[in-house]
Amino acid sequence: MDRSVGPAGREQLTRVADATAAARSALVRAADRYALPLVGATTLVVLAVVFYYPVATVFAEAFANAAAPVRDVLASEFYMGAAHGLFAHPAAVPGDVLAWLAAVRLHAAWAVAGVDAARPWTWLRVLPNVWVSYPEVRKGLFGFTAYQAALSTLASVALGLPGAYVLARFEFPGRQTLRSLTILPFVLPSIMVVVGFVATFGSNGTLNAVLTALGLDRVEWLYTLQVVVLAHAFYNAPLVTRMVGSAWENVDASAVETARSLGAPPLTAFRDVVAPQLLPALAASAVLTFIFTFMTFPIVLGLGGLQLATVEVWLYARVQQLDYESAAALAALETVVSLALTYVYLRYEARRAASGTGNPLPRQRLFSVAGGVRERAVRAGVGVYGVVVALVFLAPLASMVLASVGGATDPTLEWWRFLLERQGSRTEPTVAVRNSLLFGVGALALALPMGVGIAAFSAKGGRGRKVADAVLMAPLAVSGIVVGFGMLRSLVFGVELGATRVSVVGPAVVVAAHAVAGYPFVVRNVAPMLTAVDERLVESARALGATRARALWDVELPLVWPGVLAGAAFAFAISVGEFDATVLLAGDRAYTMPVALKRYLVDRTAGPSVGPAAAMGTVLLVVTAASFLVIDRVGGRYRP
Repeated sequence: MDRSVGPAGREQLTRVADATAAARSALVRAADRYALPLVGATTLVVLAVVFYYPVATVFAEAFANAAAPVRDVLASEFYMGAAHGLFAHPAAVPGDVLAWLAAVRLHAAWAVAGVDAARPWTWLRVLPNVWVSYPEVRKGLFGFTAYQAALSTLASVALGLPGAYVLARFEFPGRQTLRSLTILPFVLPSIMVVVGFVATFGSNGTLNAVLTALGLDRVEWLYTLQVVVLAHAFYNAPLVTRMVGSAWENVDASAVETARSLGAPPLTAFRDVVAPQLLPALAASAVLTFIFTFMTFPIVLGLGGLQLATVEVWLYARVQQLDYESAAALAALETVVSLALTYVYLRYEARRAASGTGNPLPRQRLFSVAGGVRERAVRAGVGVYGVVVALVFLAPLASMVLASVGGATDPTLEWWRFLLERQGSRTEPTVAVRNSLLFGVGALALALPMGVGIAAFSAKGGRGRKVADAVLMAPLAVSGIVVGFGMLRSLVFGVELGATRVSVVGPAVVVAAHAVAGYPFVVRNVAPMLTAVDERLVESARALGATRARALWDVELPLVWPGVLAGAAFAFAISVGEFDATVLLAGDRAYTMPVALKRYLVDRTAGPSVGPAAAMGTVLLVVTAASFLVIDRVGGRYRP
């Protein structure tokens, strides 16, 4: 302190210093108190601009003019089928129901198909035939979308349930790796899977090559409902396996042992003890699968076309035809259905969060030498299931890679030269690869802080947790095509701010769409780990003077760093593979690898075969596989 200053001056300087210190302390306390809420509020603002506002724009257009667009869709027989009468002429509904039942003629169809009422499972053989044979039943875009989603759900459950049994009940080499592979549906781009199925089931695909070599007739599976359902099972069966397998691993062994000690045989113990504990997970996985397949877009677009159009495919077609009112009505109605089903799933997840057991069922050694007839039969069944899984899951990816080099009989590097040499065209391969990587980095830079902030906010529990969960699940419950359409109608077309029209176009809007799709996966990887951090460590840091934000940065994040890396890998992989919103927003120069894949599949000038798309798909497979390796190795866990 300056000695030239008198006692009064020194006292004044002391008061100023004390006031400054008090103000600084109050500011630190305020920052400490409001840091995480501020992060949550900032994320909400970003979501409001790039997600909620675009979706609200769609709903506003759908319900404009006294909800005329929605009423037109609901009253249309093309969109609603037999149900349109509920909205077009409700007084005639009873007569319409009787006419519909007469048109179906289920009893006659069952008799022709040889259905035995004592064997109800034979009905499953009849239902697809009834749908195909009677146009009165098939009419209605929403009805067909729900029908194919129901068939896809049944196929996914049938394919995924045995996998849950194998992973939960047996120990064998590679079990953990197989369990890790069940996260692949969240990483593999759906349009890439389409390329794999075209390479497998197309006219010149692997399946027909094998049939020809065996002297059998060729088959045409593309643009059929069967291949669409199989592709959906490829995507969603691992989801069933993961969810039901986790529930199976949490079955209380003591309850099963009690039932057995009271004389219950194994099947009875399974029916009375194990099955009731699995049913909630099975129902939840079925609901989630139905949501995903109801909102299906790339798989039906690539493997079914407009003749098997679902709501999203037709929505895309309406946008291409500039019929924005019909597209908005379809988007709004589909979103209402998906949000309602997502609410059902969230009710299950809220209950599951508190479930678990410290006494799980012991796993058996699958390849043990000892064993009776039952054990040998189980091993044989597992072997057959392994063959089916290899054909369904490995064949499309292997066929795509094989097609990229010209096939097994006539190998060539022509399609890889195509990726390097096709420049100056409408869809340049190198531009697509560069854009995908750059957009992935940009989406990661936006999604990672948003996801970590929301994870820290939600991990504190209470009301904030419920709000954060609602914010988190909203982008998962709204399809990418709806988000892309909303961004097109709002951010891309422009927003009036005073006398200025502001629009977001090109890479910026694509990166925003990708960040919206990817940030929930960051939250779901980081939040559970933050919740598990010992609160005493944070309290010790706070006692030593660290602010809440500093404790998060210095103490908590280093402990959950594997989850942060896994979430970052998820966000990057989802951005690289995102197709639904990108195909509407890409424009002439902002296209990505998935958009290029779609163009190569439909553009015959790109080559006489699936080779160009297969080569690009193989590049995309390498990128997403690298992301999967990061997710698997660092130990991040996404819990669907």
